[in-house]
Amino acid sequence: MSEQYESYVGYQPVGALDATRRATFISRTYQHLLGAILAFTLIEVLLFRSGVAYPMAQAMLGTSWLLVLGGFMVAGWLFSGMADRAESRAMQYVALAGYVVAEAIIFVPLLVIADYTAPGAIQSAAVATLIGFGGLTAIAMFSGRDFHFLGAALKWAGMAALALIVCGVLFGFELGTFFSVGMIAVAGASILYNTSNVLNRYPEDRYVAASLSLFASVALMFWYVLRLFMSRR
Repeated sequence: MSEQYESYVGYQPVGALDATRRATFISRTYQHLLGAILAFTLIEVLLFRSGVAYPMAQAMLGTSWLLVLGGFMVAGWLFSGMADRAESRAMQYVALAGYVVAEAIIFVPLLVIADYTAPGAIQSAAVATLIGFGGLTAIAMFSGRDFHFLGAALKWAGMAALALIVCGVLFGFELGTFFSVGMIAVAGASILYNTSNVLNRYPEDRYVAASLSLFASVALMFWYVLRLFMSRR
């Protein structure tokens, strides 16, 4: 990620800024992350209370559950790349809004199934995800370590996961509990990596893009924590 910005004229990572400007950037990033989570939650509430979620879930599950999993991953890559390449803050907001809406739609069938088959799993998974995110964020912020080295491993893990999903679609096998556990570990590494970038590598004007990267990691963890909780009911 940071390599992409280094070619920009005047590029200066937040890690090189004074403490006040750095704190402002971090505060703005997490404010936008909170806004994205609240917007995602509001969209889901509206979809379920309006009754639209159920026919949406039926239509999406009429194709292949593994295709939904693939769509979840591709949406993250698409909108994160769009935000990182955006030349204006307005386009960063478009990418963030687009990603929140896309994730809210992609989550619908999973939430519908969880609501029917595992009552209470959604709330439990949400709490577990927030605790995990908070703990990993604290590690990244207070350990003093730079977790940028995780970037290459995350790229390979993402490609391997997508390959497994494609194989599942083609050959008709399910990705079970071990896949969910592995993806939770990937999500945890992604939180460490993206938090480290927020602290050290993003340009000062990219706090919207930074919040999108964190939201993507939170969404990934919530997805697979929820799948794990559902498998235990």
